[in-house]
Amino acid sequence: MTQSPALFVEVHILQSLPPSNANRDDSGTPKQALYGGARRARVSSQSWKRATRTEFAKAIEPADRATRTKRIAALLAKRLARPAAQGGTGLETAQAERLAAALLEPLGITKSSKKEEQSAYLLFFGKRQLDEIVKLLNNRAADLCTLSDADLKDEVAKLPVVATLSAGHPAEVALFGRMVADLPALNVDAAVQVAHALSTHAVRTEFDYYTAVDDENTEDHGAGMIGTVEFNSSTLYRYAVLGVHQLRDNLSSAKDTRETAIGFVDAFTRSMPTGHQNSFAHRTLPHLVLLTLRTDQPVNLVSAYEEPVVGVTGLATESAVRLAGELTSVAATWGAQPLSTLAAYSLGADKLTEAFGPSLSFPQLLDSLSEQIGQWLADSQITKADA
Repeated sequence: MTQSPALFVEVHILQSLPPSNANRDDSGTPKQALYGGARRARVSSQSWKRATRTEFAKAIEPADRATRTKRIAALLAKRLARPAAQGGTGLETAQAERLAAALLEPLGITKSSKKEEQSAYLLFFGKRQLDEIVKLLNNRAADLCTLSDADLKDEVAKLPVVATLSAGHPAEVALFGRMVADLPALNVDAAVQVAHALSTHAVRTEFDYYTAVDDENTEDHGAGMIGTVEFNSSTLYRYAVLGVHQLRDNLSSAKDTRETAIGFVDAFTRSMPTGHQNSFAHRTLPHLVLLTLRTDQPVNLVSAYEEPVVGVTGLATESAVRLAGELTSVAATWGAQPLSTLAAYSLGADKLTEAFGPSLSFPQLLDSLSEQIGQWLADSQITKADA
């Protein structure tokens, strides 16, 4: 059996955040990690994946988006209760809720003990997939509602509800995957892996002491409220890898695969976690975006910063030079030369051009990536056919 060829698109980003608390722990402190013996600023992978998914969804029509929720039963019941002209069945609310519960029972979805209207776990699915479940009823909704609970359960069990949620995945599910421990048939292998963002240098947490004035208090000059918020500033190394081959398998369309891949790179680059955004306005754009394409295995280049950068006149340029050196070193030591390298950067070090090639504008970088992914998809289809 011939193994399907692989293509990994790695995204390496250097980005400086001013004083901020973009991702905090349970005590309100900016998340941190010890790396190379130094305390680093950290933004968790979950936080940046959420920000990326939110940014990615901006370019998608609402009906084509995915949602992650415990309220799948309520969403399905709402669709069932819509008039037939709007894709529903026209059932009364109580009937729609009963039928929705029966349809979802094969998924092993049980109600939460705390909130009866919610399921016990979050499920990530496409909104159009709910519409497809409604279509499975084939205009039989009213008749099904006349059956006893036992007969309704038997009839619904004949419908391919699980198969419907296992196909036609929206781009977001295809990218970030889905894991359902109780029903492995619903699992979708993620095409994307995201690392925790780490500062390239050591950081120190600081405190902002703030006060709020009571506008209507004219009797004294004291504050109406006082408090503190913790923050730091950092130059972060961000890394994510997209398996184009896995994305293709999840979407089953070369066109959708290419468009989704470009959309992910764009969204990951532009996204920003929103913790304390109103207090710090920390929305910045990267100094450098480096894409490396590989066909063997992904390589996170965070080792460039195992020895923390010590800035005298700034951190970004030295961090970029370190990244260039690590890319070159990995290629020389391990023979791990990328298939292709694309970069967009605003830093003027000659070593960057040597390692990354000339800087492209970000739109040019995306266009070039789109061409290379399109060519790989075409070539891999030929290889598949020959096999």
